[in-house]
Amino acid sequence: MTEPHTTPPNVREFVTRLPAMLDDLEALVSCESPSADRGAIARSAGAVAALGERLTGVPPERIVIGGWTHLRWRLGERPGVLLLGHHDTVWPIGSLATYPWSTEGGIVRGPGCFDMKAGIVQLFHAVAALGDPGGITILITGDEEVHSPTSRALIEDEARGCGAAFVLEAAAEGGALKTSRKGAETYQVHVHGRAAHAGLEPERGANAAVELARQVLAINELGDARLGTTVTPTLLSAGTTANTVPDSAVVSIDVRAKLIAEQTRVNQALHALVPQLAGTSLQVIAKAHRPPLEAACSADLFQRAQALADQLGLGRLDGVAVGGASDGNLTAAVGTPTLDGLGAVGGGAHSADEHVVIAELPRRTALLAHLIDDVRTRLQKEEA
Repeated sequence: MTEPHTTPPNVREFVTRLPAMLDDLEALVSCESPSADRGAIARSAGAVAALGERLTGVPPERIVIGGWTHLRWRLGERPGVLLLGHHDTVWPIGSLATYPWSTEGGIVRGPGCFDMKAGIVQLFHAVAALGDPGGITILITGDEEVHSPTSRALIEDEARGCGAAFVLEAAAEGGALKTSRKGAETYQVHVHGRAAHAGLEPERGANAAVELARQVLAINELGDARLGTTVTPTLLSAGTTANTVPDSAVVSIDVRAKLIAEQTRVNQALHALVPQLAGTSLQVIAKAHRPPLEAACSADLFQRAQALADQLGLGRLDGVAVGGASDGNLTAAVGTPTLDGLGAVGGGAHSADEHVVIAELPRRTALLAHLIDDVRTRLQKEEA
């Protein structure tokens, strides 16, 4: 790993970058990028690539998988620090007309500004300010908001062997870092029964809706509030017509857990469900899986962040556990120390109130730059 040549700038020096940072953020927000629109994602990737190349001096690799465009920069000979973000958003094309870009009263507004295009801007300005970007890998994906179906293996491969992963997802309330995240899984339980005329001979049927109702009650009891595990039946459907005994029914299930052991327990319990009504059968299908980012995986990095925040005069830096999952769950699962929530301070993700606090942009960028330098220096000493 190449030794950094300069000390990262302090907050004051990043304040001088603030007008440029806002211009860069406007350019990204103005390029709408809903996850499901592959063409929009490609255009957004072009905007991110231009920003990254201008600030790092290096063009990215464009990695297109399943139509989604991801961007990767490998800076230096050996990976040390992974900087991770995503450029897709939940906002459909045309949202700018209703929620236009604005900077009023110290607040940025615009679709995707908080989740997480401001984080991308902070990332590139932090790297540019380091002078020597050696030992840094940057990965900006295009499908995070739809659970990273094509980028998951890419994220996991890049994280392996890195000394740390810093995730530029937006901060929690009050600017807190996200030191743990629940794992997230979704399942479907399908019930197969036997159709019959509901008025003439219902006894000849095997009612999949009734069986599903019984299973939903059992599924609802699988959570464990003491350990923070929630198992929530959500979307249900059954039957085809109002006068037919349903021969099929299905329920979707949302599972959130702080511990891998809890994910395993719930998975086993769901697959152990047995039908209660004669003539019915069950099929359990796992649809998506993200392991938890456990607090132990972020503890050391969070302590370093707290110390650096104090040195930079940023005040108290808090860490919180959150229920939502991110790509940081994936980096943690392969054993890479991971710290999340290093992006923008603001709020209103996925809502009309989405916003970023402008004064925090230089502060958080300075913190990120110092964290990168701190980890690279430590890794270099360990290699010596």
